[in-house]
Amino acid sequence: MSSQRTRVTAALLTAAALVGAAAPMAAAEGGRGGGRHGGPSGVQKQLDLLVGEDGVPGALAYEKGHRALRAGTAELGSGKPMVGPEGRFRMASDTKSFTAAAVMRLVADGKLRVDDRAGRYVPQLADSPMTIRQLLKQRSGLTEYARLIDWTKPNTAEGYLDLALKAGPEFEPGTQWGYSNTNYLVLGMVIDRVSGTDYRTYIERTILEPLGLKSTYWPARDELTLRGPHARNYGIHPAHPEQGQVDVTELPGYEFGASGGLVTTPGDLNTFWDALFGGTLLPGWAVRQMTHDTTDVSGRDVYPKGSRYGYGVASIPLSCGGEYWGHGGDLPGDSVGGGRASGGRGTVTVYTTTGAAEGSKLAHLQGAVDAALCDGR
Repeated sequence: MSSQRTRVTAALLTAAALVGAAAPMAAAEGGRGGGRHGGPSGVQKQLDLLVGEDGVPGALAYEKGHRALRAGTAELGSGKPMVGPEGRFRMASDTKSFTAAAVMRLVADGKLRVDDRAGRYVPQLADSPMTIRQLLKQRSGLTEYARLIDWTKPNTAEGYLDLALKAGPEFEPGTQWGYSNTNYLVLGMVIDRVSGTDYRTYIERTILEPLGLKSTYWPARDELTLRGPHARNYGIHPAHPEQGQVDVTELPGYEFGASGGLVTTPGDLNTFWDALFGGTLLPGWAVRQMTHDTTDVSGRDVYPKGSRYGYGVASIPLSCGGEYWGHGGDLPGDSVGGGRASGGRGTVTVYTTTGAAEGSKLAHLQGAVDAALCDGR
């Protein structure tokens, strides 16, 4: 791959993007577009803030079976409204939830145990005590490999892991919590070894196909474009930061791997959350383990007070009481939030067409999720 494309990948795994202002435009589709007093819903207000105050080009919230709300434009300078729920986007680190579910499928099938040492399946970790459980929970101490890569040179999963191992651990396995894409890089390697097939193929066979997620896919090697309808994405191009905000829609998505490579639609992602937390994807005991064996991550990374991180999924408190379970993902070209709420309050996906992982952008994105799951309930 070219040096420009490989540098793009490094920034996508590690950086947040800054964008300029875009003119707001909003549309509601489906049954419940207005608020309780006939005005914009709380969700729409948050989307409008993302576009009007934060400069996000486009934003969408989709509640399964209820409504789609939009703000902004699908393409800067075009006047095109933001795409609807049929639009595809890169789900970024929400991919980790699919990878974790695939690991738990292997556990449920008796092919793997969460307390197995990772070195049993990944020879580079043969001398390490870290376990599958610690990888799932982001408690392995593995250094973030994306910060260490010379992206001008092609490499393999084994090569990326070697860089992280040479850098040394952030902490001893099990002693702390530290978010690192390297954990899920390794889990992809574990799935390869245990299933006897590539983790992409295994996830397709055990999750995407059974759930009918026809719009969700792994980009092929060297595939840069998004298939089907989609909005354009914007951010700071890592190879040309002096240019400021540019179009970063075309990216080497294959390189994001088991940590962040899947492309999806809001409807497909909602279907996944409903299947996972509704008990139709995995046995109930496996889901309980994913959501009960957790770490308090209040105020860490992008997680607000009261959040907990389990096996590739996280719980976030709701303003109306209870919580929702999902994950979240961020790239310079987009950010994703949402999941399934407790108490039968629904499922939602919210995404933006530039990174929204900090400051008011993050607050408004998370506010849109909260409003979607709490309004009128």
